[in-house]
This record gives sequence, structure tokens and C-alpha cells, in this order.
Amino acid sequence: MSGLARRALFRGGPEVSRLCLGTMMFGDQADETATAAMLDRYLGAGGDFIDTADVYANGESERLLGRMLGPRRDGVILATKAGNAMRDVPGSGGLGARWIAEAADASLRRLGTDVIDLYYLHRDDETTPLEETVGALAKLIAAGKVRWWGFSNHRAWKIAEMVRVADALGAPRPVVAQPYHHALNRLVEIDYIPACAHFGVGVVPYSPLARGVLTGKYRTASPPEGSRAARADKRMMETEFRPETLAAAGRLADHAEATGRAPAALALQWVLANAAVSSVLIGPRNAAQLDGYLAAMEAPYGPEDEALVESLNPSGHAPAPGYADPQYPYRGRLYGAAQ
Repeated sequence: MSGLARRALFRGGPEVSRLCLGTMMFGDQADETATAAMLDRYLGAGGDFIDTADVYANGESERLLGRMLGPRRDGVILATKAGNAMRDVPGSGGLGARWIAEAADASLRRLGTDVIDLYYLHRDDETTPLEETVGALAKLIAAGKVRWWGFSNHRAWKIAEMVRVADALGAPRPVVAQPYHHALNRLVEIDYIPACAHFGVGVVPYSPLARGVLTGKYRTASPPEGSRAARADKRMMETEFRPETLAAAGRLADHAEATGRAPAALALQWVLANAAVSSVLIGPRNAAQLDGYLAAMEAPYGPEDEALVESLNPSGHAPAPGYADPQYPYRGRLYGAAQ
């Protein structure tokens, strides 16, 4: 297997591997042994872009990652996130200046590093003025604790607003976005990705396999034991686990297998084929899953694949009416609100 392909993380930024190792499973479904195996495989394949968050396993993901990286830390671009509440920290969460500063210091301690390369706002915070949030990030960058900042799970219009506020404050602009995006959820192609391209913001989508639906494993009425669907995961049941979505995923899986590829490889390559995408975030639970992702990086992708996805779910669309993530509800319908 050749080394992982690389691309600029954002306009004018450093090159990173196009496969970003997500560590949400570290310290949770992946113990120390599994974590070490995945980290060794990823770095050995030439990977150098690793993503975590303070809330993953309530901080254990960061602690385990920092300990396992050790002297290899300087060879990677390390990203973490803030904004969600920590289970054992009263008053935590949000994007206020106090919490951003405290969360960054806590992440630095857990990771055992003196700088966070990329610091994401994990979610929007409608109760905190954006000026306060951006100002807090600017202070972290000026102090040498953070190199760049980005955002995840924000609406498209907020991208321009973040840039405007940063410019007004004389603060660094955001440089990377992390949206939820896969072949069956193309809503971000309407405004979000074009806005990122306009402002030179790199795009690193998460959940390229649609929470497992695009692996082809949901072809029977009985989901595999231990899967999200078997656990009746609320977010999955209201988004990917719908008859229309499963039917489209089945068509894609049949096409992939008929052309000698794993369904997951086709799904991953579809995301990477977008020139606006810098890297794609994966979340393996074990070394075998990671090996599947690494093998997928070698899979071909061509016009027939693009045409099939377009026929099943055109650009800018979700796969079915009612498709919405309950954790990030739409807010554009204001019936009954004060005029």
C-alpha cells in the first residue's frame, strides 16, 4: 500500500493526510490495547492528522491519545474541540470566553502537549455573542496555546458571520469546517461548502459512512448486534435508518460489490472526490475497521460512480422527507412567533 494521499488543510495551510483519524472510540469502545494498535497502523501508513474532543469518553480519549502519541506528537496535526458540557464539570459547556479558556487548558493537560494545532467549536452557542467567542480564540492563539481554529455543526450563514466578526476584531479567521456529510446527506452542498470554498476554509466531513449505513451491513430486518441501529440510537433512527435511505444504500452497495469494491470504499471515495474536501474524518472502533479505511483509500472512483450517486440523491438533497438530526434541529420555520 502506498502512503496516504495528501492535500492542503486549508487555503495556504499545511498539507495533511486525506484520512483524518477520529478518536471518539478511544477510551470508550476501544481500550488501551486497541487504541495503541490503531494509532500504530495509522501513523505507519503515513497518517498525520488526528481528531479528538474534550467530551469524548469524558476526557479519556484525549488522555489516552496524549499518552499513546508520546514523542510522535510533533509529527501530527492534532485537533480537538470545545463547546459541549463535561459530565463532571459543573457549569461547563458553551462558547463563552471563560469556558473556552478553561477547556483549552484542560485539553492541553490531558493531551500532554503545549499547543493545540486546530481547535474546533464543537457546536453553535446561540446564547453567547460571537464577538466573545472569537475574541477568546484570538487570545488563545496569541498566547501560543492554539495555532488555528475551526467549527463543526454550524449553519452555513454562520460561516460568513464568523469571518466578519474575526475581521472586525482583527482576529484570525476560522480555517477548517467539520460538517456532517456523506452520499446520502448532501444538504451542505447548497451553501455550506460553497461558503467554505469562498473563504478558503478547509472542509473535513465526518461520518462518511452515514453512521454505518453505507457499509452495506443493514440489509436485513435484524441489525447486527452492537450496531447503532440495534441500540435504537435516536439520532440514527431519525436520519439514516429510514426505508428510503436503506434502499439507496443497498443500491450503492450492490454497485460497489459488482465492481469489486467494498461498499465503504465507494462511500469514502465519493466524499474524497469533492475538490472542496481537504480530508475526511473516520472513527474506527478497532484495527480491522481502520484497515478497511486504509484499503479504501486505494479504491478507484469514476464517472459511473458519480452518476449513480447523483441519480439516487442529487446534490443539495437529503434522502427522504423528514430527514433531520434531532441534536441540531432546523430553525427556519417561525409559525406563531412574535412578529
